[in-house]
Amino acid sequence: MHQKIWENCLLIIKDNLGNNETYRTFFEPIKAIGLKQNVLTIEVPSMWYYEHIEKHFVDLLKTVIRRELGADAKLEYSIPTGGKSGTGTRFPGENRTRVPEIQTVKAPLEPIRDPFILPGLMKPLNISPQLNPEYSFNNFIEGECNRLALSAGLAVAEKPGKTPYNPLFIYGDTGLGKTHLAQAIGIEVKEKLPDKVVLYVNATKFTTQFMDATVSSKRNKTNDVNNFLHFYQCIDVLIVDDIQEFMSKSGTQDIFFEIFNHLHQGGKQLILTSDKSPAELDEIIKERLLSRFKWGLSAELQKPGYMTRLEILKRRAYRDGIELPDNVLEYVAKNIVDNVRELEGTLIGLLAQATLNKKEITLELAQATIEKIIKHNKRELSVDYILKTVSDYFQIDELEVMSNSRKREIVQVRQVAMYFAKNMTKNSLKVIGSQLGKKDHATVLHACRAVANMMDTDRRFKMQVEDLEAKLAY
Repeated sequence: MHQKIWENCLLIIKDNLGNNETYRTFFEPIKAIGLKQNVLTIEVPSMWYYEHIEKHFVDLLKTVIRRELGADAKLEYSIPTGGKSGTGTRFPGENRTRVPEIQTVKAPLEPIRDPFILPGLMKPLNISPQLNPEYSFNNFIEGECNRLALSAGLAVAEKPGKTPYNPLFIYGDTGLGKTHLAQAIGIEVKEKLPDKVVLYVNATKFTTQFMDATVSSKRNKTNDVNNFLHFYQCIDVLIVDDIQEFMSKSGTQDIFFEIFNHLHQGGKQLILTSDKSPAELDEIIKERLLSRFKWGLSAELQKPGYMTRLEILKRRAYRDGIELPDNVLEYVAKNIVDNVRELEGTLIGLLAQATLNKKEITLELAQATIEKIIKHNKRELSVDYILKTVSDYFQIDELEVMSNSRKREIVQVRQVAMYFAKNMTKNSLKVIGSQLGKKDHATVLHACRAVANMMDTDRRFKMQVEDLEAKLAY
Protein backbone atom coordinates (compact mmCIF):
# COMPACT_ATOMS: atom_id res chain seq x y z
CA MET A 1 0.00 0.00 0.00
CA HIS A 2 2.74 2.47 0.99
CA GLN A 3 4.63 1.77 -2.24
CA LYS A 4 1.56 2.48 -4.36
CA ILE A 5 0.92 5.76 -2.55
CA TRP A 6 4.52 6.86 -3.03
CA GLU A 7 4.37 5.90 -6.71
CA ASN A 8 1.32 8.14 -7.09
CA CYS A 9 3.22 10.92 -5.36
CA LEU A 10 6.17 10.45 -7.69
CA LEU A 11 3.92 10.76 -10.74
CA ILE A 12 2.81 14.20 -9.58
CA ILE A 13 6.34 15.23 -8.63
CA LYS A 14 7.67 14.05 -11.99
CA ASP A 15 4.96 15.98 -13.82
CA ASN A 16 6.01 19.15 -11.99
CA LEU A 17 9.75 18.69 -12.38
CA GLY A 18 9.84 16.91 -15.72
CA ASN A 19 11.86 13.76 -16.38
CA ASN A 20 15.07 15.62 -15.73
CA GLU A 21 18.27 15.57 -13.73
CA THR A 22 16.64 17.11 -10.65
CA TYR A 23 13.94 14.45 -10.48
CA ARG A 24 16.35 11.59 -11.18
CA THR A 25 18.89 12.84 -8.63
CA PHE A 26 16.63 13.68 -5.71
CA PHE A 27 13.50 11.51 -6.02
CA GLU A 28 14.33 8.27 -7.83
CA PRO A 29 16.61 7.10 -4.97
CA ILE A 30 13.85 7.54 -2.38
CA LYS A 31 11.98 4.43 -1.23
CA ALA A 32 8.68 4.16 0.63
CA ILE A 33 9.12 1.75 3.54
CA GLY A 34 5.96 2.07 5.60
CA LEU A 35 2.51 3.57 6.14
CA LYS A 36 0.82 3.84 9.51
CA GLN A 37 -2.51 5.65 9.62
CA ASN A 38 -1.74 9.02 8.01
CA VAL A 39 2.06 8.84 8.33
CA LEU A 40 4.08 7.79 5.26
CA THR A 41 7.69 6.75 5.91
CA ILE A 42 10.25 7.21 3.18
CA GLU A 43 13.92 6.29 3.17
CA VAL A 44 16.39 8.84 1.78
CA PRO A 45 20.04 8.00 1.05
CA SER A 46 21.65 10.47 3.45
CA MET A 47 21.20 13.37 5.83
CA TRP A 48 22.21 15.72 3.03
CA TYR A 49 19.33 14.41 0.89
CA TYR A 50 16.95 14.97 3.77
CA GLU A 51 18.10 18.56 4.27
CA HIS A 52 18.12 19.35 0.57
CA ILE A 53 14.62 17.99 0.01
CA GLU A 54 13.30 19.83 3.06
CA LYS A 55 14.84 23.07 1.86
CA HIS A 56 13.92 22.99 -1.83
CA PHE A 57 10.91 20.71 -2.31
CA VAL A 58 8.96 21.11 0.91
CA ASP A 59 5.89 22.77 -0.67
CA LEU A 60 5.71 20.21 -3.46
CA LEU A 61 5.88 17.32 -0.98
CA LYS A 62 3.22 18.97 1.15
CA THR A 63 0.85 19.11 -1.80
CA VAL A 64 1.33 15.57 -3.06
CA ILE A 65 1.28 13.83 0.32
CA ARG A 66 -1.89 15.58 1.43
CA ARG A 67 -3.48 14.86 -1.92
CA GLU A 68 -2.93 11.15 -1.37
CA LEU A 69 -3.50 10.84 2.39
CA GLY A 70 -5.65 13.82 3.35
CA ALA A 71 -5.19 17.16 5.04
CA ASP A 72 -3.71 15.72 8.27
CA ALA A 73 -1.03 13.66 6.48
CA LYS A 74 2.52 13.54 7.84
CA LEU A 75 5.83 12.38 6.46
CA GLU A 76 8.50 10.38 8.28
CA TYR A 77 12.07 10.26 7.00
CA SER A 78 14.37 7.34 7.51
CA ILE A 79 18.12 7.86 6.94
CA PRO A 80 20.36 4.77 7.04
CA THR A 81 23.63 5.09 8.93
CA GLY A 82 25.90 2.26 9.99
CA GLY A 83 23.24 -0.38 9.43
CA LYS A 84 20.64 1.58 11.46
CA SER A 85 18.03 4.09 10.57
CA GLY A 86 17.38 7.41 12.22
CA THR A 87 13.90 8.84 11.78
CA GLY A 88 12.11 12.09 12.24
CA THR A 89 8.44 12.79 11.72
CA ARG A 90 7.22 16.18 10.56
CA PHE A 91 5.28 17.86 7.86
CA PRO A 92 6.06 21.08 5.98
CA GLY A 93 4.86 24.09 7.94
CA GLU A 94 5.29 22.45 11.37
CA ASN A 95 8.22 22.59 13.77
CA ARG A 96 10.93 20.19 12.71
CA THR A 97 11.43 17.08 14.85
CA ARG A 98 15.13 16.47 15.37
CA VAL A 99 16.48 13.46 13.54
CA PRO A 100 18.61 11.61 16.13
CA GLU A 101 22.15 10.29 15.74
CA ILE A 102 22.47 10.64 12.01
CA GLN A 103 25.76 11.22 10.28
CA THR A 104 25.81 14.14 7.84
CA VAL A 105 26.93 13.13 4.35
CA LYS A 106 28.44 15.74 2.04
CA ALA A 107 26.89 16.12 -1.40
CA PRO A 108 28.89 14.42 -4.17
CA LEU A 109 28.96 17.54 -6.31
CA GLU A 110 31.89 19.21 -8.03
CA PRO A 111 32.67 22.89 -7.34
CA ILE A 112 30.14 25.12 -9.06
CA ARG A 113 31.46 26.95 -12.10
CA ASP A 114 30.26 30.44 -12.82
CA PRO A 115 29.37 30.52 -16.57
CA PHE A 116 30.31 34.23 -16.57
CA ILE A 117 33.91 33.29 -15.74
CA LEU A 118 36.16 32.05 -18.50
CA PRO A 119 36.34 28.22 -18.74
CA GLY A 120 39.08 26.74 -16.62
CA LEU A 121 38.98 29.44 -13.95
CA MET A 122 37.42 27.66 -11.00
CA LYS A 123 36.74 30.22 -8.28
CA PRO A 124 34.62 30.34 -5.12
CA LEU A 125 31.00 31.21 -5.88
CA ASN A 126 31.07 35.01 -5.82
CA ILE A 127 28.60 35.96 -8.50
CA SER A 128 28.59 39.36 -10.18
CA PRO A 129 24.95 40.47 -10.65
CA GLN A 130 25.73 41.86 -14.15
CA LEU A 131 23.66 44.97 -13.40
CA ASN A 132 24.05 48.45 -14.89
CA PRO A 133 24.00 51.03 -12.05
CA GLU A 134 22.38 53.55 -14.40
CA TYR A 135 19.22 51.41 -14.45
CA SER A 136 18.03 52.33 -10.95
CA PHE A 137 14.55 53.21 -9.72
CA ASN A 138 15.77 56.79 -9.26
CA ASN A 139 16.25 57.07 -13.02
CA PHE A 140 12.94 55.40 -13.91
CA ILE A 141 10.11 57.84 -14.63
CA GLU A 142 6.66 56.75 -13.48
CA GLY A 143 3.59 57.30 -15.68
CA GLU A 144 0.27 55.73 -16.60
CA CYS A 145 2.18 53.67 -19.15
CA ASN A 146 4.17 51.75 -16.53
CA ARG A 147 2.48 52.25 -13.15
CA LEU A 148 1.35 48.64 -12.67
CA ALA A 149 4.73 47.18 -13.60
CA LEU A 150 6.59 49.70 -11.44
CA SER A 151 4.38 49.07 -8.40
CA ALA A 152 4.89 45.32 -8.76
CA GLY A 153 8.63 45.83 -9.21
CA LEU A 154 8.89 47.86 -6.02
CA ALA A 155 6.97 45.18 -4.11
CA VAL A 156 9.26 42.45 -5.46
CA ALA A 157 12.36 44.46 -4.56
CA GLU A 158 11.05 44.78 -1.00
CA LYS A 159 10.28 41.07 -0.54
CA PRO A 160 11.77 39.00 -3.38
CA GLY A 161 10.10 35.60 -3.70
CA LYS A 162 7.48 36.45 -1.07
CA THR A 163 4.88 38.30 -3.14
CA PRO A 164 2.23 36.96 -5.56
CA TYR A 165 4.35 38.42 -8.37
CA ASN A 166 6.53 35.38 -8.97
CA PRO A 167 7.43 35.27 -11.73
CA LEU A 168 7.11 38.94 -12.60
CA PHE A 169 6.70 38.96 -16.38
CA ILE A 170 7.33 42.41 -17.90
CA TYR A 171 6.47 42.83 -21.58
CA GLY A 172 6.11 45.56 -24.17
CA ASP A 173 7.55 46.93 -27.38
CA THR A 174 11.23 47.70 -27.85
CA GLY A 175 12.60 50.71 -26.02
CA LEU A 176 9.90 51.14 -23.37
CA GLY A 177 12.10 50.38 -20.36
CA LYS A 178 11.73 46.65 -19.71
CA THR A 179 15.44 46.11 -19.13
CA HIS A 180 15.67 49.25 -17.02
CA LEU A 181 12.83 48.21 -14.72
CA ALA A 182 14.02 44.61 -14.40
CA GLN A 183 17.55 45.69 -13.49
CA ALA A 184 16.22 48.37 -11.12
CA ILE A 185 14.60 45.59 -9.09
CA GLY A 186 17.90 43.74 -8.93
CA ILE A 187 19.80 46.87 -7.89
CA GLU A 188 17.28 47.60 -5.14
CA VAL A 189 17.44 44.03 -3.82
CA LYS A 190 21.24 44.18 -3.64
CA GLU A 191 21.08 47.47 -1.74
CA LYS A 192 18.48 46.32 0.79
CA LEU A 193 19.45 42.65 1.02
CA PRO A 194 23.17 42.45 0.12
CA ASP A 195 23.39 38.76 1.00
CA LYS A 196 20.92 37.84 -1.75
CA VAL A 197 22.46 36.40 -4.90
CA VAL A 198 21.09 38.45 -7.81
CA LEU A 199 21.85 37.78 -11.47
CA TYR A 200 20.79 39.49 -14.71
CA VAL A 201 21.28 37.57 -17.94
CA ASN A 202 20.01 37.99 -21.48
CA ALA A 203 18.23 34.93 -22.91
CA THR A 204 20.70 34.78 -25.81
CA LYS A 205 23.64 34.76 -23.39
CA PHE A 206 21.95 32.05 -21.32
CA THR A 207 21.50 29.94 -24.46
CA THR A 208 25.13 30.41 -25.47
CA GLN A 209 26.33 29.39 -22.00
CA PHE A 210 24.19 26.27 -22.02
CA MET A 211 25.31 25.21 -25.49
CA ASP A 212 28.95 25.81 -24.57
CA ALA A 213 28.48 23.65 -21.46
CA THR A 214 26.83 20.92 -23.55
CA VAL A 215 29.64 20.89 -26.10
CA SER A 216 32.29 20.91 -23.35
CA SER A 217 30.59 18.01 -21.54
CA LYS A 218 30.55 15.87 -24.67
CA ARG A 219 34.00 16.81 -25.88
CA ASN A 220 35.85 16.67 -22.56
CA LYS A 221 33.60 14.20 -20.74
CA THR A 222 33.03 16.67 -17.90
CA ASN A 223 30.03 17.61 -15.78
CA ASP A 224 29.75 21.13 -17.21
CA VAL A 225 26.01 20.80 -17.87
CA ASN A 226 25.45 19.84 -14.23
CA ASN A 227 27.70 22.71 -13.16
CA PHE A 228 25.64 25.06 -15.31
CA LEU A 229 22.41 23.79 -13.77
CA HIS A 230 23.72 23.98 -10.21
CA PHE A 231 25.06 27.49 -10.78
CA TYR A 232 21.66 28.86 -11.80
CA GLN A 233 19.91 26.95 -9.02
CA CYS A 234 21.97 28.95 -6.51
CA ILE A 235 20.44 32.29 -7.55
CA ASP A 236 18.04 34.11 -5.21
CA VAL A 237 16.78 36.64 -7.77
CA LEU A 238 17.14 35.60 -11.42
CA ILE A 239 16.42 38.22 -14.10
CA VAL A 240 16.17 36.89 -17.67
CA ASP A 241 15.86 39.52 -20.40
CA ASP A 242 14.29 38.96 -23.84
CA ILE A 243 12.81 35.58 -22.99
CA GLN A 244 11.40 35.34 -26.52
CA GLU A 245 14.95 34.60 -27.70
CA PHE A 246 14.96 31.14 -26.09
CA MET A 247 15.49 28.40 -28.67
CA SER A 248 13.48 25.20 -28.39
CA LYS A 249 15.67 22.85 -30.42
CA SER A 250 18.85 23.54 -28.44
CA GLY A 251 17.41 22.16 -25.19
CA THR A 252 17.60 25.62 -23.63
CA GLN A 253 13.93 25.66 -22.71
CA ASP A 254 14.19 22.23 -21.06
CA ILE A 255 17.10 23.26 -18.84
CA PHE A 256 15.40 26.55 -17.98
CA PHE A 257 12.26 24.60 -17.07
CA GLU A 258 14.32 22.73 -14.46
CA ILE A 259 15.89 25.95 -13.16
CA PHE A 260 12.52 27.72 -13.02
CA ASN A 261 10.88 24.92 -11.05
CA HIS A 262 13.79 24.64 -8.63
CA LEU A 263 13.92 28.38 -7.90
CA HIS A 264 10.16 28.86 -7.73
CA GLN A 265 9.66 25.95 -5.36
CA GLY A 266 12.49 27.25 -3.21
CA GLY A 267 10.82 30.65 -2.84
CA LYS A 268 13.33 32.40 -5.08
CA GLN A 269 12.31 35.32 -7.30
CA LEU A 270 12.14 35.16 -11.11
CA ILE A 271 11.84 38.29 -13.27
CA LEU A 272 11.32 37.84 -17.00
CA THR A 273 11.08 40.36 -19.83
CA SER A 274 9.81 39.94 -23.37
CA ASP A 275 8.80 42.05 -26.34
CA LYS A 276 5.73 39.81 -26.61
CA SER A 277 2.93 39.02 -24.19
CA PRO A 278 2.69 35.45 -22.83
CA ALA A 279 -0.24 34.84 -25.21
CA GLU A 280 1.98 35.75 -28.19
CA LEU A 281 4.76 33.37 -27.19
CA ASP A 282 2.88 30.16 -27.93
CA GLU A 283 4.75 29.73 -31.24
CA ILE A 284 8.12 30.11 -29.51
CA ILE A 285 7.94 28.80 -25.95
CA LYS A 286 6.92 25.25 -25.03
CA GLU A 287 3.52 25.01 -23.37
CA ARG A 288 4.71 23.56 -20.04
CA LEU A 289 7.20 26.43 -19.64
CA LEU A 290 4.83 29.08 -20.93
CA SER A 291 2.19 28.01 -18.41
CA ARG A 292 4.65 28.72 -15.61
CA PHE A 293 5.31 32.21 -16.95
CA LYS A 294 1.63 32.89 -16.22
CA TRP A 295 1.79 31.86 -12.56
CA GLY A 296 2.66 35.32 -11.28
CA LEU A 297 1.92 38.75 -12.73
CA SER A 298 2.19 39.80 -16.38
CA ALA A 299 2.65 43.59 -16.55
CA GLU A 300 2.71 45.51 -19.82
CA LEU A 301 4.78 48.61 -20.50
CA GLN A 302 2.99 50.91 -22.93
CA LYS A 303 4.07 53.95 -24.90
CA PRO A 304 4.63 56.92 -22.57
CA GLY A 305 2.20 59.84 -22.69
CA TYR A 306 3.26 63.41 -23.40
CA MET A 307 3.81 64.46 -19.78
CA THR A 308 5.83 61.32 -19.07
CA ARG A 309 7.94 61.91 -22.18
CA LEU A 310 8.57 65.51 -21.16
CA GLU A 311 9.60 64.46 -17.65
CA ILE A 312 11.97 61.83 -19.10
CA LEU A 313 13.65 64.48 -21.24
CA LYS A 314 13.98 66.92 -18.35
CA ARG A 315 15.43 64.24 -16.06
CA ARG A 316 17.90 63.06 -18.72
CA ALA A 317 19.02 66.61 -19.53
CA TYR A 318 19.55 67.29 -15.83
CA ARG A 319 21.59 64.10 -15.37
CA ASP A 320 23.79 64.97 -18.35
CA GLY A 321 24.24 68.57 -17.25
CA ILE A 322 22.53 70.00 -20.34
CA GLU A 323 20.53 73.21 -20.29
CA LEU A 324 17.78 73.18 -22.93
CA PRO A 325 15.06 75.72 -23.73
CA ASP A 326 11.56 74.61 -22.72
CA ASN A 327 10.31 74.93 -26.32
CA VAL A 328 12.96 72.44 -27.48
CA LEU A 329 12.04 69.90 -24.80
CA GLU A 330 8.34 70.32 -25.55
CA TYR A 331 8.87 69.94 -29.30
CA VAL A 332 10.87 66.74 -28.86
CA ALA A 333 8.30 65.32 -26.41
CA LYS A 334 5.43 66.05 -28.81
CA ASN A 335 7.08 64.51 -31.86
CA ILE A 336 9.03 61.49 -30.58
CA VAL A 337 6.25 59.26 -29.29
CA ASP A 338 7.19 55.62 -29.89
CA ASN A 339 9.61 54.75 -27.12
CA VAL A 340 11.91 56.00 -24.38
CA ARG A 341 15.09 54.82 -26.08
CA GLU A 342 14.38 56.90 -29.18
CA LEU A 343 13.42 59.85 -27.01
CA GLU A 344 16.74 59.82 -25.15
CA GLY A 345 18.60 59.06 -28.37
CA THR A 346 17.16 62.19 -29.96
CA LEU A 347 18.35 64.27 -27.03
CA ILE A 348 21.86 62.81 -27.32
CA GLY A 349 21.78 63.44 -31.10
CA LEU A 350 20.89 67.08 -30.54
CA LEU A 351 23.74 67.48 -28.08
CA ALA A 352 26.19 65.80 -30.49
CA GLN A 353 25.19 68.04 -33.41
CA ALA A 354 25.38 71.18 -31.31
CA THR A 355 28.82 70.19 -29.99
CA LEU A 356 30.32 69.12 -33.32
CA ASN A 357 28.93 72.09 -35.25
CA LYS A 358 29.47 74.52 -32.38
CA LYS A 359 25.83 75.58 -32.42
CA GLU A 360 23.31 76.25 -29.71
CA ILE A 361 20.48 73.74 -29.29
CA THR A 362 17.62 75.75 -30.71
CA LEU A 363 14.09 74.92 -31.79
CA GLU A 364 15.23 75.10 -35.42
CA LEU A 365 17.97 72.53 -34.81
CA ALA A 366 15.49 70.26 -33.00
CA GLN A 367 13.01 70.54 -35.89
CA ALA A 368 15.66 69.66 -38.49
CA THR A 369 16.88 66.68 -36.46
CA ILE A 370 13.44 65.29 -35.74
CA GLU A 371 12.31 65.71 -39.35
CA LYS A 372 15.03 63.24 -40.38
CA ILE A 373 13.98 60.80 -37.66
CA ILE A 374 10.30 60.93 -38.60
CA LYS A 375 11.13 60.52 -42.29
CA HIS A 376 13.20 57.44 -41.47
CA ASN A 377 10.51 55.93 -39.24
CA LYS A 378 7.83 56.31 -41.88
CA ARG A 379 9.85 54.25 -44.32
CA GLU A 380 8.87 50.66 -43.63
CA LEU A 381 11.10 47.91 -44.87
CA SER A 382 9.66 44.72 -46.31
CA VAL A 383 11.17 41.25 -46.05
CA ASP A 384 11.36 41.15 -49.86
CA TYR A 385 13.34 44.39 -49.97
CA ILE A 386 15.72 43.12 -47.30
CA LEU A 387 16.19 39.85 -49.20
CA LYS A 388 16.98 41.69 -52.43
CA THR A 389 19.41 44.11 -50.75
CA VAL A 390 21.27 41.36 -48.89
CA SER A 391 21.37 39.06 -51.94
CA ASP A 392 22.70 41.82 -54.18
CA TYR A 393 25.32 42.77 -51.60
CA PHE A 394 26.72 39.24 -51.38
CA GLN A 395 26.10 38.58 -55.10
CA ILE A 396 23.94 35.51 -54.46
CA ASP A 397 20.78 34.92 -56.48
CA GLU A 398 17.58 35.44 -54.46
CA LEU A 399 16.20 32.07 -55.57
CA GLU A 400 19.27 30.32 -54.19
CA VAL A 401 18.85 32.10 -50.87
CA MET A 402 15.22 30.96 -50.79
CA SER A 403 16.14 27.37 -51.64
CA ASN A 404 16.97 24.54 -49.21
CA SER A 405 20.66 24.68 -50.13
CA ARG A 406 23.02 23.95 -47.24
CA LYS A 407 26.06 25.54 -48.88
CA ARG A 408 27.83 27.63 -46.30
CA GLU A 409 27.84 30.88 -48.26
CA ILE A 410 24.13 30.57 -49.09
CA VAL A 411 23.13 29.65 -45.54
CA GLN A 412 25.04 32.67 -44.27
CA VAL A 413 23.27 35.08 -46.64
CA ARG A 414 19.91 33.58 -45.64
CA GLN A 415 20.79 34.05 -41.98
CA VAL A 416 21.80 37.67 -42.52
CA ALA A 417 18.49 38.34 -44.28
CA MET A 418 16.61 36.78 -41.34
CA TYR A 419 18.68 38.85 -38.89
CA PHE A 420 17.71 42.13 -40.57
CA ALA A 421 14.08 41.05 -41.11
CA LYS A 422 13.74 40.40 -37.38
CA ASN A 423 15.45 43.63 -36.32
CA MET A 424 14.08 46.01 -38.96
CA THR A 425 10.49 44.86 -39.53
CA LYS A 426 7.49 44.23 -37.31
CA ASN A 427 6.83 40.80 -38.81
CA SER A 428 6.58 37.78 -36.52
CA LEU A 429 9.28 35.12 -36.60
CA LYS A 430 6.81 32.77 -38.24
CA VAL A 431 6.11 35.22 -41.07
CA ILE A 432 9.83 35.95 -41.58
CA GLY A 433 10.63 32.23 -41.74
CA SER A 434 7.84 31.51 -44.21
CA GLN A 435 9.00 34.33 -46.51
CA LEU A 436 12.66 33.31 -46.39
CA GLY A 437 12.62 29.71 -47.53
CA LYS A 438 9.62 28.36 -45.62
CA LYS A 439 11.57 28.00 -42.37
CA ASP A 440 10.11 27.83 -38.86
CA HIS A 441 10.48 30.42 -36.11
CA ALA A 442 13.24 28.42 -34.39
CA THR A 443 15.36 28.59 -37.53
CA VAL A 444 14.98 32.38 -37.57
CA LEU A 445 16.05 32.61 -33.93
CA HIS A 446 19.06 30.38 -34.63
CA ALA A 447 19.98 32.56 -37.63
CA CYS A 448 19.89 35.74 -35.53
CA ARG A 449 22.04 34.16 -32.87
CA ALA A 450 24.52 32.84 -35.46
CA VAL A 451 24.90 36.27 -37.05
CA ALA A 452 25.36 37.98 -33.67
CA ASN A 453 27.98 35.41 -32.60
CA MET A 454 29.88 35.68 -35.87
CA MET A 455 29.93 39.47 -35.60
CA ASP A 456 31.66 39.02 -32.23
CA THR A 457 34.39 36.81 -33.69
CA ASP A 458 34.81 37.89 -37.34
CA ARG A 459 35.71 41.53 -37.82
CA ARG A 460 35.31 41.45 -41.60
CA PHE A 461 31.85 39.91 -41.33
CA LYS A 462 30.88 42.51 -38.74
CA MET A 463 31.91 45.31 -41.11
CA GLN A 464 29.80 43.73 -43.88
CA VAL A 465 26.74 43.54 -41.64
CA GLU A 466 27.19 47.14 -40.48
CA ASP A 467 27.61 48.27 -44.09
CA LEU A 468 24.39 46.47 -45.01
CA GLU A 469 22.59 48.02 -42.06
CA ALA A 470 23.58 51.47 -43.27
CA LYS A 471 22.28 50.69 -46.77
CA LEU A 472 18.96 49.39 -45.43
CA ALA A 473 18.56 52.35 -43.08
CA TYR A 474 19.30 54.95 -45.74
